Amino acid sequence: MKRVIILATLDTKGPEALYLGDQIKSLGEEPILMDMSMRDEKQGRRAEISAEEVAKAGGSRLAELSVSDDLDRNMEIMVAGAAKIIHRLMRKGKINGVIGIGGYRGSFMATAVMHSLPFGLPKVMVSSATALPGLSSRFFKTSDIMIFHSVIEMAGLTNLLKNVLDRAACAVSGMVRGQVAAPIIDQNKGIAMTMLGPCEICARTIRTALENQGYQVIGFHATGIGDRAMEGMIAEGFLGGVIDLATGGVGEHLYGFMRDAGPNRLESAAKVGIPQIISTCGVNHITPSKSKYTADHKRRRRYDLDQSRTWLRMSRNELKEVSEVFAEKLNKSSGPVKVVIPLKGWSSIDSPGRPTYDPEEDAIFIKELRRRLKKEIEVIQVDANMEDPEFAKVVINAALDLFR
Repeated sequence: MKRVIILATLDTKGPEALYLGDQIKSLGEEPILMDMSMRDEKQGRRAEISAEEVAKAGGSRLAELSVSDDLDRNMEIMVAGAAKIIHRLMRKGKINGVIGIGGYRGSFMATAVMHSLPFGLPKVMVSSATALPGLSSRFFKTSDIMIFHSVIEMAGLTNLLKNVLDRAACAVSGMVRGQVAAPIIDQNKGIAMTMLGPCEICARTIRTALENQGYQVIGFHATGIGDRAMEGMIAEGFLGGVIDLATGGVGEHLYGFMRDAGPNRLESAAKVGIPQIISTCGVNHITPSKSKYTADHKRRRRYDLDQSRTWLRMSRNELKEVSEVFAEKLNKSSGPVKVVIPLKGWSSIDSPGRPTYDPEEDAIFIKELRRRLKKEIEVIQVDANMEDPEFAKVVINAALDLFR
C-alpha cells in the first residue's frame, strides 16, 4: 500500500477531507489525514495526525493558538509542525505522496508545507482559490505542485464536489502507484541550463551537443520562477555545472520587474563551486508591469513578444548598474567561470533591424563587467547574435572544456 498524507483543516473541511480519504483508501492506498486546524474543536472522527500533534511539532499548543488573534503566527506554527512531521515520516520511508484541500487560507498552508518537500514527491493541491489573480504563482513558488482548481467551493458533499474529490483521489493514486522515473541524476553529468523563447535555438543546439557527449541537460524557463528553482536545486547539490544563457532575472530583481528571480540569482553555483558559463539573453531588456509604466518607460524602445509580453530597452545607466551586480556575484565564485557574450545582439529579438538593437549601448555593460571581474574569470566575446550557430559553438566548446 502507498501512503498518502492528506492536509486539511478539519474544523472547516472535515467531511470533505474524510470523503477524500475514503476515496483514496478505496483505490488501494493508505490515507493519513493530518489536521491543520488552528482551533481546538472536538471533531467527530479524528485524524491520524491530530492538530494538537501538529501544533506541538511547531513549538506551541493548540489551546494557545485557539485564543490567539495572531493568524499569521498561528499559520506559521502549523506549517512548521506539519512539515517537521512529514519530513520525519519521509526519513522512515513512510510517505509516498501528499494531497491538500482548501480554500484561500487552507491552500496557503498546505502548499507552504509542500514547498519544503523534495522534487519528485507527488504533491497535489485541490483548491477553490486558484483563480484569484496573482495567487497561483504564490501557491507554486518553485515547487513541483499539481494545482487542481476545484472551481466550486469545498463546502458540502454535493455530487459536483464528490466528482472533484474523486478525480483528485484518482490523480494522487496514479502518481504514487504509477511507474515513473526516479528523480535522480548523476551530478557529474547533470547540467543546468536557463532558456527563454528568444534564445531557444541556441539552447536547443547546446543541449543536443552536450547530450551527444553523455550529459543530461535540465532546462529552466528563466522568467523568474524557473531560475529561482534552478538556484535551489544547485544549492541542494543536484547538478554539476551550469550554462546560464538567460540571466535577465538579475537586473529584474534589482528594479523589481516581472522576471524578478530573487536576491540569490547567480549565487548558488558560486557558493557550491561548480563550473559556470554565463551569458546575457534578456539582460539588456526590462519588463515592468504595464500598469506601472512611468513616463520614461513609455518613451523607451520596445519589442512586443506577444499580446501579453513587452520587452523595453534598458537604459545606459541601468546597463552599468546591472553589470556591477553581475561582477559582484560572479567574483564570489569558488569554481571556474567563463562569460560568453554575443556582440550582435543578446537574443532573437535583439538583432539588426529590430527596434531595441543597440550593440554600442551593450558595450557599456561589457566594458564595466570586464573592468570589475577578477582576472580568473574569462570574458569571451563572439562576433555573432546569440541565436547564430557560431555563438552556440563557442558555448559548447567552453562547456566541454569546463565540465570535463
